[in-house]
Amino acid sequence: MPREPVRIPVSIDALSILRADGGVDHDLEPDLPAADLRRLFETMLLSRRLDERCLHLQRQGRIGTFGPSKGQEAASLGAAYVLEGRDWLVPSFREAAGLLWRGWPLDTFMYWWGGHEAGNIAPEDVNDLPMSVPIATQCQYGMGIAWGLKLRGQGAVCATFCGDGGTSEGDFHEALNFAGVFNLPLVMIVQNNHWAISIPRERQTASQTIVQKCIAYGLPGLQVDGNDILAVIAGVREAVERARTGGGPTLIEAVTYRLGMHTTADDPKKYRTDEEVKLWEQRDPLLRFRKYLRDKELLDDPVEQEIEEQITARLEAAVKLYLQVEVAPYEFFRHMYAEPTPELRRQEAELRAYLEKPQPAAAGQADYDRVR
Repeated sequence: MPREPVRIPVSIDALSILRADGGVDHDLEPDLPAADLRRLFETMLLSRRLDERCLHLQRQGRIGTFGPSKGQEAASLGAAYVLEGRDWLVPSFREAAGLLWRGWPLDTFMYWWGGHEAGNIAPEDVNDLPMSVPIATQCQYGMGIAWGLKLRGQGAVCATFCGDGGTSEGDFHEALNFAGVFNLPLVMIVQNNHWAISIPRERQTASQTIVQKCIAYGLPGLQVDGNDILAVIAGVREAVERARTGGGPTLIEAVTYRLGMHTTADDPKKYRTDEEVKLWEQRDPLLRFRKYLRDKELLDDPVEQEIEEQITARLEAAVKLYLQVEVAPYEFFRHMYAEPTPELRRQEAELRAYLEKPQPAAAGQADYDRVR
């Protein structure tokens, strides 16, 4: 028998609306109210300033390891804008902008990165899971939520995020396979920031794109410019409407770039060039959106200065709240299980005994104390 080609009826588009210079394709431009555009900019700027403040707090030793979202704000913010209150958002850990739009308080992010359990508590009546660092595990959570939403038949949707590195994990593929088989209302958004810590995207997969992985699971897919908030809104809106009306899941690849380090435990200069970073700085989603709003006469210097002052005041208040909270060094023992196991009780007792035992002064400490 002669070979015949397998015909797979799949077409994958790439969507970009807002150019790097702020110019826009008016045929594709979504019609958004001026008030929403202004609030989207405020939220994106707030996320950027929160990033900067948390980085300072980490360098001061006031929070633990911190993972910045700088340069990736548009992907989660655009998706969060499309979602309704009944919908769910399941983040990784670079979705601060989207969570801020959904109503998460600023100090909650500081609690989370500071290792306090309060950072895992979503605001009342907000259908979000807390941030997740283990790679791609949240894909399974999002798929499970989408399954539950379908069983309830209320027309709600779950948007789940992971990074390009997460697509190398089994959880990502299992979630998409299950979602495709059972036609779940899931929108899986991959933030392709080109680096899985120090591993480039080319070492993650031999696929030309990440979005084409949708073909294996029988899903529609779309690649969007992840630094273009208008393209993200338009693309996610299309996927959400499909999911809400029974059309099943969609895989979206948001092509973006991590302008900062992977986390504060990382030195990106060891594996990428300054030239590469500078190239992507020209595509910064905040700068592009600012230029777009100024061209529409929705933003000028006095308005932006007012926004900056309001953000500064909000951040100062959040830091003050965070620094007032005392965290016991054995706090984490209390949140592993509803009832601590005997082993955990033993470990906590051992830590308490060590911390309560007087510690000998370090060499030279006594002399320092005398002359202080």
